[in-house]
Amino acid sequence: MASRPIVPQQARGEAVVGVNKQQKKNVAAAMEGRHRRALGDIGNLVTDRAVDAKAQAQISRPLTRSFRAQLLANAQAAAAAANNKKQVCVNVKKVSAVVPDGAAVGKKPAVEKANKAKKVNVKPTPEEVIEISPDTVEATERKQEKNVDKKKDGGEASTRKKVQTLSSVLTARSKAACGMAIKPKEDIVDIDAAQTDNDLAGVEYVEDIYKFYKLVENENRPCNYMNSQPEINAKMRAILVDWLIDVHQKFELSQETLYLTVNIIDRFLSVKTVPRRELQLLGMSATLVASKYEEIWAPEVNDLVCISDRAYSHEQILVMEKTILRKLEWTLTVPTHYVFLARFIKASIPDTKFENMVYFLAELGMMHYDTIMFCPSMLAASAVYAARCTLNITPLWTNTLKLHTGFSESQLKECAGLLVSYHSKAAENKLQTVLRRYSSPLRGAVALLPPTKCLLSGNFQ
Repeated sequence: MASRPIVPQQARGEAVVGVNKQQKKNVAAAMEGRHRRALGDIGNLVTDRAVDAKAQAQISRPLTRSFRAQLLANAQAAAAAANNKKQVCVNVKKVSAVVPDGAAVGKKPAVEKANKAKKVNVKPTPEEVIEISPDTVEATERKQEKNVDKKKDGGEASTRKKVQTLSSVLTARSKAACGMAIKPKEDIVDIDAAQTDNDLAGVEYVEDIYKFYKLVENENRPCNYMNSQPEINAKMRAILVDWLIDVHQKFELSQETLYLTVNIIDRFLSVKTVPRRELQLLGMSATLVASKYEEIWAPEVNDLVCISDRAYSHEQILVMEKTILRKLEWTLTVPTHYVFLARFIKASIPDTKFENMVYFLAELGMMHYDTIMFCPSMLAASAVYAARCTLNITPLWTNTLKLHTGFSESQLKECAGLLVSYHSKAAENKLQTVLRRYSSPLRGAVALLPPTKCLLSGNFQ
């Protein structure tokens, strides 16, 4: 490497002996290099560096053959550029000499002639000439199409249709042949969304409440008691329930009271033998207990005595009431058919006609003793399913109903078929209270509709 030249110290005013011009330049450059400004900012701009380069001297470099050849080439290039500039200036002067003195400087003819002269004298840069053949044209068109597709996709997969393979086509055909075609998934409806602002609806707790109902509904279910009752049969019970439905209608009692009354009767008959002459008394006392539990204004005992045509006294009704409460251990908060009916009807997104049809089938089932083998939730769900079949509501069973009832369509067909068979025989039955009640236009005359045939295929008694 070349080292910086060392300059011997000398006194002021003395001349330097044996130093040529080149050495003087090197010494001057070295002296200026010592006093160069330090780099103050790493992020200096290029323009700042260019300005500083004019003021600062370049670092000296020893002359070698390659460096000298490079300097010579640079000098020749600079001389050629200067000659070109001089030639352009001479041409411009000639053009201006041709223009007459009286011509204005800003007129278009003089400017256009000057521009033409400049264009003639300045040599254009040579451009490359590319020969285009048919093959190259097709190749460029393909490249352009690919580029357009990439721009449209934005780096994602192409929007063009994918070619189906043979295996995928065969798989789709076999699934369709076996009935396994993909069906759109049915959404579950939030049946409580409309009552989120209603504090009385208890939307936050309703799911837990019905889970508890399903859990305890079998704890207070009446057993199959008819074999243990020597003086009572299923026909007598049906007559009693039919009469009680008429009594509830005359007193304008609620549906909750009716279903609780029948529940109290069945539970009492499951634990105590009742003679035939006291069966109506049991029904009247059960109505009194249920009314006190459910109604705001319960009927008085004298009203019950009058409606029974004074078959029983005031004291007899009160004594039977005490007997019922003692045998049932005062357990009156039980999930009846009604609590499940209210929830399952709501899950079916009902109208008035559908609601009346469900209650008609449920009361028919409650009146017959054969339905005691089914739990209250199954009887309620079967009434909803049978009503949908009767009114031809499609689909017959939804995912929303399956979620809230806990039963599938196949599990309900036996009980629903039993209810439809009661509907088909209601006109021939001697007990006409339920049929007459739901034949009224006020209840949509749903009892007059023909029973569904899809659930009558089984043999139900």
